[in-house]
Amino acid sequence: MAVTDGTVSWIGEDRPGRALHPDAEIVDLGGAFVAPAFVDTHVHTTATGLALIGLDLGAAESLTACLDRVRRYAAEHPDTVVWGQNWDETTWPEQRPPTTAELEEAAPGRAVYLTRIDAHSAVCSEALRRAAGVPAESDTPVVADAHHAVRRAARALLTADDRHRARVAALDLAASRGVAAVHECAGPDISGLADLGELLTVEHGVEVRAYWGEAVTTADDARDLLAATGAHALGGDLFVDGSIGSHTAWLHDPYSDATTSGLAYLDPDAIAAHLAACTTADIQAGFHVIGDAATGAVVEAIERVATDLGGPAVAGRGHRLEHLEMVTAEQAAVLGARGVIASVQPVFDAYWGGEHGMYATRLGAERARALNPLSLLASSGVSLALGSDSPVTPLDPWAGVRAAVHHRTAGSAISPRAAFAAATRGAWRAGGVRDGVAGTLVAGAPASYAVWDVDELVVSAPKDSVQRWSTDPRSRVPALPRLDDDARAPRCLRTVHRGVTVFGS
Repeated sequence: MAVTDGTVSWIGEDRPGRALHPDAEIVDLGGAFVAPAFVDTHVHTTATGLALIGLDLGAAESLTACLDRVRRYAAEHPDTVVWGQNWDETTWPEQRPPTTAELEEAAPGRAVYLTRIDAHSAVCSEALRRAAGVPAESDTPVVADAHHAVRRAARALLTADDRHRARVAALDLAASRGVAAVHECAGPDISGLADLGELLTVEHGVEVRAYWGEAVTTADDARDLLAATGAHALGGDLFVDGSIGSHTAWLHDPYSDATTSGLAYLDPDAIAAHLAACTTADIQAGFHVIGDAATGAVVEAIERVATDLGGPAVAGRGHRLEHLEMVTAEQAAVLGARGVIASVQPVFDAYWGGEHGMYATRLGAERARALNPLSLLASSGVSLALGSDSPVTPLDPWAGVRAAVHHRTAGSAISPRAAFAAATRGAWRAGGVRDGVAGTLVAGAPASYAVWDVDELVVSAPKDSVQRWSTDPRSRVPALPRLDDDARAPRCLRTVHRGVTVFGS
């Protein structure tokens, strides 16, 4: 492969390549695997970095272990907010989150903010509750507006250096995982305008495309908001509802383990107004949507706007839905016909799917089996793009590809070819790049690629193979590494974006 001015200029055999480019700098990769670089379509950059440099509770195996980590972190960092992430009470023997009193015992008088793994609820100390104006005596995790208030109060306690180190750590991690670009899903209640502005000034080789999750009602409002925020689109985590783990996803029927049907943050009228405004202003829009009632509200709104403005106008904007975990065949057909892109997180299924996982606990086994139907979406013409929602799940694109291929529900998986394409070509398309070559390695494509150390490439697979790795050259997908349970994960040796090396081991 030859690269000229950040673009792939030639692909072919070594010998003629050297003859055609006698003065080129030659890098011998020693048989390593080269493939298009990944794009992660759903990332919270600062939060990801805070988990890397701060208190990550994802490995805590019990409530006691979680509190021990809080106690130790508070002792080692006496002058800062105790910001922790990724606890999951459904994996603990105690089956409950920490109480306010337990946090007070672990870190007396300190501002403690510990967000659940889905980032839609949190536990926090009395001091932080008081600072946020939230009842201090409650032991219930904060959700919705109370959670937003607590997060704002905790964020205000972070120093500029804390935030900068976190962002650089997150982007460095992305580069080391073969990721050339991330889509930052920001918003007024998620990370705030100041955080987004600071992120967009960070000089780093990993490209950042910014989504701002705030609803508008007119095209002028959409244009003004885009200009004011510096974002590239008005979508991402524009919440229609919350999450299943925190009982805040909006459902038609109540949760199996609670008396609630979740929360609705936007109704069909507000969704339609935002879609119409962005469509008219030629701006990509999108929403965070998880529960079946939330999906129904979005589909209703899309059809309304398509009726008013025309189907081609809606389809031409490439509007996005994040997560889209509960969707019927009829709804998928509408989304496919309207050119909607689904930014999905396959590792959600790997974490919480299955007959005895968190989804089954929250929704019952029957509803849980229907979650994250990747094959249904793809077969309905919905363009897929893979993301991590980091720090909710790790910023690890191969893990996402593998989870999409090994879905826990029979019939919901997609092929390795489709999964890899959704993490590369489909992800560029989800970010508005529709040149037909981004995410591939052909002459004329951006030279954005990664070099991998892998155990074995599956060049051709028997027809009865479970893997069914595609080698059809028309797919523009290279031979792929084995991602079976017994296969070593690919190790990134180098990441290059538009001809510039952004990571090299």
